[in-house]
Amino acid sequence: FSEDPPYYFPQETGNLTSVSKLFLMGLSDDPDLQPFLFVLFLSMYLVTVLGNLLIILADTSDPHLHTPMYFFLSILSLADMGFISTTVPRMIVNIQTHSRVISYVGCLTQMSFFILFGYMDGTLLTVMVYDRFLAICHPLHYPVIMSPRLCCFLVWVSVFVRLLDSQLHNLLVLQVACFKDVEISNFFCHPSQLLKLACFDTFTNTIIVYFVGTISGFLPISGIFFSYYKIVSSVLRVPSSSGKYKAFSTCGSHLSVVCLFYGTAIGGYLGSALLPSRKKDVEASVIYTVVTLMLNPFIFSLRNRVIKSALGRILHRTG
Repeated sequence: FSEDPPYYFPQETGNLTSVSKLFLMGLSDDPDLQPFLFVLFLSMYLVTVLGNLLIILADTSDPHLHTPMYFFLSILSLADMGFISTTVPRMIVNIQTHSRVISYVGCLTQMSFFILFGYMDGTLLTVMVYDRFLAICHPLHYPVIMSPRLCCFLVWVSVFVRLLDSQLHNLLVLQVACFKDVEISNFFCHPSQLLKLACFDTFTNTIIVYFVGTISGFLPISGIFFSYYKIVSSVLRVPSSSGKYKAFSTCGSHLSVVCLFYGTAIGGYLGSALLPSRKKDVEASVIYTVVTLMLNPFIFSLRNRVIKSALGRILHRTG
């Protein structure tokens, strides 16, 4: 490189050139659009955090919500806050400071937490549908099977598995010893984007990343489909229509979030793999890393009478 941009710091290592800093392209280069993006994403971030905090407050303060289903919902809210906090605050700071530089170590750290919290969402959604499967299909055994010990065990397994997953992605990226470019075509770091910057053929590593990502998504989706198949089969055998409605109503919000989360994630995942386009990648990333997380608290609260009642009691006490 004859002239390196200010965000690039070459370090010679034999015939290879490594970097200590990278450059996040962000959402737009238009300076007139930056104030609007700052206000928009700051508002979306605050709404997401506040909505999830209200759900956690309702679940912990109301004795009626001290059940496995709402315990998992509280953990999901924590994961959602961690997920959105991995990407959006950094983007907001970059817009405000007019700087898109991120250190290589910071990029790897962001990537690790992104995978940890993002994949945890999928695992927790699977655990939640397993809870509904036991409650609807095996109601007599449900209190015994879904004990507090099992609930905590399922959460810790989800964290441990996703932590291993994130470190596997880190190891694959750390094998990249040199870069042909330092510009990441998004507003956060992702393994597939870092591998694209490598100055040598990373076909094997890329295949492994996509294979691990596919398995990480396929297994939870399979569990969700199987559980809902059993739930629907069991509910259809209920003679009364009111009983069917009551059973389905307990799954409505969860099913909506599952469709929203996996629909946008798979769409963005396949889109980036089959039809690579920076604009489409960024749009898909905004949808499944920001918009879906902002909508989750509304879906779970507005479609759930118990949570709405709990939030109403909290507001009544504070008022």
